[in-house]
Amino acid sequence: MAGLNYVTFNQDHSLLAVATTRGLRVYNTDPFELQNHSYQEDISLVEQLFSTSLVAMILTPRLLRIVNTKRSQKHSTICELTFHGMVVAVKMNRKRLIVMLEEVAFIYDISNMKMLQQQSTPVNPAGICAISPNSENNYLAVPHYQKPSQSTQAQPSHVPKSVAKEPISGDVMLFDLNKMEEVTVIQAHQAALSYIAINNDGTLMATSSEKGTVIRVFSIPDGKKLYQFRRGSMPARIYCMSFNATSTLLCVSSATETIHVFKLAPPGSHSNGNENGARPMSPQSPPRKSSFTAGDRSQSPSQFSEDAQEGNSGRDGDPAALENARQPRQAGFMSMVRRTSQNVSTSFVSRAAGYLPQSVTEMWEPQRDFAWVRVPRGANGQPVRSVVAMANNTPHVMVATNEGDFYVYSIDLEKGGEGTLLRRFDELHSLKYRKSNGFDED
Repeated sequence: MAGLNYVTFNQDHSLLAVATTRGLRVYNTDPFELQNHSYQEDISLVEQLFSTSLVAMILTPRLLRIVNTKRSQKHSTICELTFHGMVVAVKMNRKRLIVMLEEVAFIYDISNMKMLQQQSTPVNPAGICAISPNSENNYLAVPHYQKPSQSTQAQPSHVPKSVAKEPISGDVMLFDLNKMEEVTVIQAHQAALSYIAINNDGTLMATSSEKGTVIRVFSIPDGKKLYQFRRGSMPARIYCMSFNATSTLLCVSSATETIHVFKLAPPGSHSNGNENGARPMSPQSPPRKSSFTAGDRSQSPSQFSEDAQEGNSGRDGDPAALENARQPRQAGFMSMVRRTSQNVSTSFVSRAAGYLPQSVTEMWEPQRDFAWVRVPRGANGQPVRSVVAMANNTPHVMVATNEGDFYVYSIDLEKGGEGTLLRRFDELHSLKYRKSNGFDED
């Protein structure tokens, strides 16, 4: 039985690539069906170039192979590159290929595979990075590496030079891949980064910290903070963040059953699907306990708002089973009181926020999810690990899990609220999950 190593959508979400211990599988997402099955080798990472036949794959920890999947396996290899360390991430668009090692990013011209530059990073075993799919607004986002200051005091000759590198901070370095120069450093979070995503146009960047409670969206290339969303109050690892094609929605999956959909509304608008400010809320129950417990340390009002938001009640779902999640539940007296108080509080805060400075408003009125879907727990009773994407032509949320399921949910773009399960496919079930880079806990 093949082992499931890594799962990823391509840049336009039309294909799903699955790297296994016995080769590569590529599925169409709409309709969901197997398109290609090839390369009978152990593949740990894979990256597609839109819907073309060009695929980058990692076979051994240090070996990158670029292949043309339309050719026979014997003649499909375009080039191979061997690196001095383990490859932890591979990203590409139509102009650039990025190969991430734990402490350096290699930038290649994809037309001739010439290496253009090496970019140092903090110690980054999770391969946190993002590249713009748009080759005109062509940017790379990686954790910022602060070069150590040179000591003016001479060290004795017998003292070895320090080789220790700094850990990941909450800062993101934005790099222009066309001009091959650093653009800016964005102070995204006080805690360490855990995920970065860039939209299709290369104009927006979403970030999360290791705490996973607050999601921020910045404009590219100036790094201005545009949105600040609250996922929940309890720490949870963020597994995936994905913009839709028009950059009006942001999907976020984490170590809970709830996948959140945030609405990127124009500044000043609060479209919640209800005129009085109240709206359906994603279910309130403790999310899965996460290994990430470091808090964000605030220093400025805008950063302080993250901590203030994180102190509010969590809203991640905890369904016992999908059937129960989809069935209407009888509300108890206390739950009705709780929801009523939440709606009253939301309405009050919305009015009060209009009289407060923006930095204070962020603390009082954090933006919640617009819609959400709930994914069933795994066979072990724990939330599954997942990657998510929005369909291009329909209001559908697509979810691929480490247990081999592919779900399609429909959400209401006008009212929001909880999405409805449309389809579930278990074609991946023959791929027994093997813990690896694709869905690692730590």
